[in-house]
Amino acid sequence: MIERLARQLQKEERDLLVLETVLCHHPIGIERIATETGLDEHKTRYSLRMLEDDGLVEPTPDGAVPAPDAAGRIEEIHDGLDGLIERVDGLKGTFSE
Repeated sequence: MIERLARQLQKEERDLLVLETVLCHHPIGIERIATETGLDEHKTRYSLRMLEDDGLVEPTPDGAVPAPDAAGRIEEIHDGLDGLIERVDGLKGTFSE
């Protein structure tokens, strides 16, 4: 169970790394994102697709750019992460040794 959760967390970390790269270097293409992040191009492409689905980035002919409301969405992500931290801390107390 923990391994599955760790794999999912790695995917989310990768998506956030790609998002950070788009925010800093937009417009930016897949090859440059891969170079900047050290990720494989296929993983970069997948993360971009997830970020597009989440409404955080938009494709343009010149490369990916942040969505117009990305700043507000990023604030939601921060709040959501804080909530997840609290939930995980609560789970640690659920099981007795």
